[in-house]
Amino acid sequence: MVSIITPVSHGQSVPPLAVWPPLDFAMGALACCAACVFTNPLEVVKTRLQLQGELRTRGSYHRHYRGVFQALWVVGRTDGVKGLQKGLSVGLIYQGVMNGVRLGTYSYFEALGITSFHGGSLLSGAVAGALGAFIASPAYLVKTHLQAQTVQAIAVGHQHNHLGVSDAFVTIYRRDGLIGLWRGVNGAVPRVMVGSAAQLATFTSAKEWVSQSQLFCSNKFLIVLIAAMISGVAVAISMTPFDVISTRLYNQPVDELRRGRLYHGFSDCMLKVCQTEGVLGLYKGMGPVFLRLAPHTVLSMVFWDVMRQQVLKNQRGGS
Repeated sequence: MVSIITPVSHGQSVPPLAVWPPLDFAMGALACCAACVFTNPLEVVKTRLQLQGELRTRGSYHRHYRGVFQALWVVGRTDGVKGLQKGLSVGLIYQGVMNGVRLGTYSYFEALGITSFHGGSLLSGAVAGALGAFIASPAYLVKTHLQAQTVQAIAVGHQHNHLGVSDAFVTIYRRDGLIGLWRGVNGAVPRVMVGSAAQLATFTSAKEWVSQSQLFCSNKFLIVLIAAMISGVAVAISMTPFDVISTRLYNQPVDELRRGRLYHGFSDCMLKVCQTEGVLGLYKGMGPVFLRLAPHTVLSMVFWDVMRQQVLKNQRGGS
């Protein structure tokens, strides 16, 4: 993800140093978990906004949440400060597993030289994102259930009424079996593929562009910060429709045959959202998506990049 300037010895360039993949996995997980602590309240609000008005005629329902800041106030007033951090523990599990796999895999592709080819960054980001989303899908399922869960007065979407993280995992497993823990993965994989490809590709390109412009050549931290901000905008725009569909597929109730009661799959969900809420329904929660993704991308990319650069610096010093 980051361009490594290789040292030169006797006129010959030395192959670029790479971070040991398991260590990169751990650093990617740690960076995204640290960012998650700050952005989880926006994730709660985003989930509520995306579930609001589900499968109802436009204008025929009471809007509990009318915007990002009003929603934060409503959740905080009704559920308390703890309500704004609903699902944080399982959210950290999700961020650690998904982003550890995603960033670690991307780093491995980078070490193989795949990202240096035309379109390599985009393809590597998409593949890495899909793998991370699939492995971490059960954690995202539980996170969505818990973040949607609230008192009846401000409830939106189906209420699963789990007692906690462990109860949610056990309940879903007993009711739907092991496969049930991956319910909604068909919406999560394209969501993370698109978001990951946009994030990793734009972060890499933006960092190279800012570096080559030499406007901030003396401040490496500022270069990473600007690149991460550009990346956050790209992710928010490209990812929101997939995020709405993913949230609804994860949160929908199931029947006796373990089939979704509201949607049959990704395309069916997209069609029903467009029919009942209009095309703009796919951009529900765009405000909190951006307000969450932008700082989350900035924080996670900066944390990750700083840790990687320090490891690479230590490697150069020891070589």
